[in-house]
Amino acid sequence: MKSRALRRIALTAAVASTSALVLAGCSGGGGAAAGGGDEEVTLTVATFNDFGYTDELLAAYTAEHPNVKIVHNRAAKSNDARANYFQKLGKSGLADIEAIEVDWLPEVMKYSDLLAPVPTDLQGRWLDWKEKAATDSAGNLIGYGTDIGPEAVCYRADLFEAAGLPSDPAEVASALQGDWSAYFAMGDTYVAATGKPFFDSAGSVYQGMINQVEAAYENPDSGEITATTNPEVKKIYTQTLDAAKTQSAHFEQWSTDWYAGMANGAFATLMCPGWMLTQIEGNAPEVAGWKIADVFPNGGGNWGGSYLTVPANGAHVAEAQALADWLTSPEQQVKFFQQAGTFPSQVDALKAPELLEATNAYFGDAAIGEIFSARAEAVSVTPFKGEYYFQVNDAMQKALTRVESNTQDAQASWDQWVSQVDAIG
Repeated sequence: MKSRALRRIALTAAVASTSALVLAGCSGGGGAAAGGGDEEVTLTVATFNDFGYTDELLAAYTAEHPNVKIVHNRAAKSNDARANYFQKLGKSGLADIEAIEVDWLPEVMKYSDLLAPVPTDLQGRWLDWKEKAATDSAGNLIGYGTDIGPEAVCYRADLFEAAGLPSDPAEVASALQGDWSAYFAMGDTYVAATGKPFFDSAGSVYQGMINQVEAAYENPDSGEITATTNPEVKKIYTQTLDAAKTQSAHFEQWSTDWYAGMANGAFATLMCPGWMLTQIEGNAPEVAGWKIADVFPNGGGNWGGSYLTVPANGAHVAEAQALADWLTSPEQQVKFFQQAGTFPSQVDALKAPELLEATNAYFGDAAIGEIFSARAEAVSVTPFKGEYYFQVNDAMQKALTRVESNTQDAQASWDQWVSQVDAIG
C-alpha cells in the first residue's frame, strides 16, 4: 500500500515538475513584483504552533496589496500539519503557502519538484546552512527560511533561590558551564532541597542532547538507518531516563499539564529556544520568576526552525511566492522575533539593531537579542537529518513518554522502539 502511494505521488511529481519550471520562469523577476496585480485573490497560509503571524501583521500586507485576502490556518501541533502536508502534496487541498518544520525537510526534498522554487534573486539572503538544507540536486531552493532555534536554559529564579541555588542569570550560566553532568548535578541539588522536579520532561532534555549528535539516526553517506545500533543514542536515552527518575515532572510536551506546569512551578527549568519564550509567557503570564541563562549544556544546540513552501499546483502560485517573500523578509523576521520569539534565519535580520538590542521585560529585562545571537554562535554541530529522521525521532519521543507515564520500563520501551525503527524504510 505504501509503495502504491509513492508511485502515485511520483507520477504527479512528473506532471507538476514542468509546471514548477514554468512558474519559476514567470517569477524570476522577484516574488514581490509578482503579487502586484489587480485580480482579487484569496491566499491561504497554513502554519503550526506560533509563527508570530498576527492578524494585525497580515493586515499590513493586505494594506499594501488591497486585492489580496489572507486566510491563516494554524494547526495546534506540527505532527497534525505534517500528516496533512504529505497526504495532499501533489494532489489538492493544501494551502497556497505551507509551513514545514526542518525535521520534515529530508522527506520534503524527495518531492521538491512539487514545490515552486524560490526565485533566484531571493537566494543568498538566508544563512548558508539554512539555504543549503532546502536546495535540491538541481539547485532549486524550495523553502523560504523562517526561523532557527538556538537554545538557552530558561529557569525559575524564585524556585532556584528557594532551593539555595544561584538565581542570577550570569551565575546560573556560570554554574551550568560544561557538559550535561553539570545540568543533572544541579538537578540533584534542586530535588534534594525541594523534593520537586527540576525539568519538564525526558523528551525535551533528550531533544536537547540528540541535537548535538552529528549523525544520530542515519548514515549521511548511505542513508542507512543506524539509530538502533548507534551507541550515542542508547547512551543519551539511558542518561535522560536515569535523571528523569527523580528530576522530571513526567509531562508530555505540548500537553495541557505541560503548559500548566509553566505557571504552577511543577518544574524549574526548560530547554529554551527563542520560540519557547512566548510559550512560557503566554501560559504563565502572572509568574515573575522566569529568567534566561545564556548557556546550554555541552555547548550550543539548535532545536527546530521552519520554512515556508509554495505548492507548485496551487491556484495562485505567483501571488503566494510574493507573500512568502514578504513574510520572510528581514523586516518581518525581526517583527516575528519581537512578537513570537522566533529567531531569524535572514542574514540582514541578524544584523538589525532592533534584534541585537531587544530585551524582554517578562524575563527580567533579559537581553534576548544578545543572548540568542550568542547561542546561535555557540552552535557547532549541524546534525544530519535524513529521510527517516522525523519518523525515528517521533517514535523515540513516544518511547520516552511510555517510560515517563509508567506504561513500560526503559528496556521494554527501547525494545519496542527498535522494532518500530526496524519496520521503517
